[in-house]
Amino acid sequence: MKAMIAMSGGVDSSVAAYLMKEKGYECAGVNMHLYSLDEEMQEGCRSCCTLRDADDALRVALSMGMPFEVKNYQEEFRETVMERFVSTYRNGATPNPCIDCNRYMKFEKLLDYALSRGYDTIATGHYARIEKEGDRYLLKKAVNPEKDQSYVLFRLTQEQLAHTVFPLGALKKEEVRRIAEEQGFGNAQKKESQDICFVPDGDYAHFIEEYCKEKWPEGDFTDREGKVLGRHKGIIRYTIGQRKGLGLPAEEPWYVTGIDVKENRVILSHGEGLFTDTVYAEDINLISLPRIEGEMRVTARIRYRQKEQPATLVQEGEDRLKVVFDEPQRAVTKGQSLVIYQGDTVLGGGAII
Repeated sequence: MKAMIAMSGGVDSSVAAYLMKEKGYECAGVNMHLYSLDEEMQEGCRSCCTLRDADDALRVALSMGMPFEVKNYQEEFRETVMERFVSTYRNGATPNPCIDCNRYMKFEKLLDYALSRGYDTIATGHYARIEKEGDRYLLKKAVNPEKDQSYVLFRLTQEQLAHTVFPLGALKKEEVRRIAEEQGFGNAQKKESQDICFVPDGDYAHFIEEYCKEKWPEGDFTDREGKVLGRHKGIIRYTIGQRKGLGLPAEEPWYVTGIDVKENRVILSHGEGLFTDTVYAEDINLISLPRIEGEMRVTARIRYRQKEQPATLVQEGEDRLKVVFDEPQRAVTKGQSLVIYQGDTVLGGGAII
């Protein structure tokens, strides 16, 4: 069996490569070059697209006698991830580029490349598990809940799951670092990447304006009845639930509860309208079953680090899910992902509308 390993240069993907070799796979490493950071931005950067990261991946691959290459996917990344990121903000929603990167790059572009080169599977350093039950592949949470990444993998299809391995799904981070130390990997104690690779300083609005070569105009802050409260600095600088950076003095804090792109206004309240129990999602992907029949008791998340919440799930059409949470959820945000679970199994999910 032949496996292509997506090697970012971090400790997780390095240990994933080692474990695949230990299982007897004939392995090759690939570093996906997705974005080129300016040299000065690479210093202290905690993203995964620096030249140093590619060098780290190369050194690990060479230490194990693995073939290694860097594949340039910058244009594809720009079209499928960066353009979607910018478009989502332009339309008053909040994107999740890491989910798009997994969807379009790692498990589409890279998997297609691996299969075209005669490899049987790809492996990554994600913390999740894949199991087969009957004729369907299941995506399950990692054994270690603190590291579980199943939320960002809910877009995986049956075909992709059939050709994917997650070697770290049963391990804790400390175990992964210990294995890397034992193998002499130079990145054994490397810090985890946390930044969006093309916005390493976290200033999304500045990135969007530079990318689009335009400035977003100021507009009105209003309350829910339309009363003008002040001026905002451009709608791309705000997201649902935001409290900080509004610049409006008040005895009670203001929160962003709506973004009106057409009228170029940001709607605020003192908390009214910030909670809802009903969430709709489209552009759905179901994993553990082909369709939801009737009402189903589930747990669900509306953001990555949120604890799963009990809810009732209904599929309202071929591409529409409705979830009614037992308790109202704070700051449900258009463009983010609704991911649905039963126990430790991912049923699927979709984009919040």
